[in-house]
Amino acid sequence: MIINKIRGASAEKEDNMAQKLYILWTTDNQITAEKMVLMYSQNCMLKHWWDEVTIIIWGASAQLANDNPMIQEKIKMAIHTGVKFIACKGCSDQLNVSDKLSELGVEVVYWGHGLTEIIQNGEKLITI
Repeated sequence: MIINKIRGASAEKEDNMAQKLYILWTTDNQITAEKMVLMYSQNCMLKHWWDEVTIIIWGASAQLANDNPMIQEKIKMAIHTGVKFIACKGCSDQLNVSDKLSELGVEVVYWGHGLTEIIQNGEKLITI
């Protein structure tokens, strides 16, 4: 019943407004990264649940992305499906992982102001 309501609501959205989702990924838990953040974001793009999905890598997730080859491959696959990745430069610089994240195709920028705008504007944000 809820699925039908969701489908009906998505059919009513205006064509000129992109449906954007932001995922704030802060955990270094590999299972959560693989089975929620990366799997869901890819399916969002492949199944057209959202027009745009942006994953914000912040804190411990930056270290996981730097250290784990399997997570790195999954990030590359997600990018291939159209998922955008942005990392907090402050965190990634402090963790000495900015270069590796950039090599993976992650945009590394100071992100505090951007996150604040997302929250203040009431945009769709999942925090993990």
